[in-house]
Amino acid sequence: MASLSQSTTFLIIIFLFFFTFILIPTTHAIPFIVLHGISDKCSNQGVTQFTELLSSWSNSQGYCVEIGDGSWDSWTMPLLEQTSIACEKVKNMSELSEGYNIVGLSQGSMIGRGIIEFCDGGPPVQNFISLAGPHAGTASIPFCGSALICILLDSLIKSEIYSNYVQEHLAPSGYLKIPTDMTDYLKGCRFLPKLNNEINGTRNSTYKERFASLQNLVLIMFEDDTVLIPKETSWFGYYPDGAFDPILPAQETKLYTEDWIGLKTLDEAGKVKFINVSGNHLQISKSDMKKYIVPYLEDQASAPTEQTVTESSSYEWLSRLCYLFKDLIGLNEDQPLLHTTY
Repeated sequence: MASLSQSTTFLIIIFLFFFTFILIPTTHAIPFIVLHGISDKCSNQGVTQFTELLSSWSNSQGYCVEIGDGSWDSWTMPLLEQTSIACEKVKNMSELSEGYNIVGLSQGSMIGRGIIEFCDGGPPVQNFISLAGPHAGTASIPFCGSALICILLDSLIKSEIYSNYVQEHLAPSGYLKIPTDMTDYLKGCRFLPKLNNEINGTRNSTYKERFASLQNLVLIMFEDDTVLIPKETSWFGYYPDGAFDPILPAQETKLYTEDWIGLKTLDEAGKVKFINVSGNHLQISKSDMKKYIVPYLEDQASAPTEQTVTESSSYEWLSRLCYLFKDLIGLNEDQPLLHTTY
């Protein structure tokens, strides 16, 4: 009798598990893409796990969009070209046709903004989550190392940063903004002045309109960031023209007060989230991912919902169960996943 009771209990548990995770339709949020930082690639473990975790926790499908070969091209391909490639990729992804969210990692945040502002005919972007994006520029390129690419980059950096050659061969030069060299910056820098609508007389109202159409703009700054100079650039804060002091908050910059790209419009509508997390550049913990990123990837109340059973439902519940199991036995320690340079 005891054996029969145990068997019955086991069968009931199996039935409830099957009914709960497979037969009951689940609500699916719109998909999202991840744009990785410099020196990284979609196939690297940290980016892969980052994307998979966000997808599992938010119940939305995530895709890491690769540009070129990843690591090398992230350094050497001009950002306008990288943005153009990413634009064509998202336009060709049928999964994104009804709208999607973007998660940008450092330099990837700049490409994400480029997609939003420059991508003609692209699918609509609802939420843009930026982790350590140098949105107002950065005043320094950090030490790279002793590898061959680093030796080549060092030679380029020692030449004129706003020269045609450097702008065409060093991606970060597209958002390197020396506040004491604004004339050369506005004249020679190929990417950031266009992205931020900085050049008087050539400001594009379409860029502003597209950026201001976001439902949410999530700007995550890392408290101990030693890569971005200054770290407040993650919030659009920066130095005043002509000096390295003080660091102006976003609300005191001309980009904001004159609303060049719609940042002020978004902020006054309550759509900008300025978030400060602990850690160095991109070293976000899993708890902060759940708290500050996942809510903007989950199905939004304002968006239409659809109850469906998908072919990948069995994979999804197995994935959720796997991460739950790891949490329970302590394998999913709250350690940062990402350690990329930019």
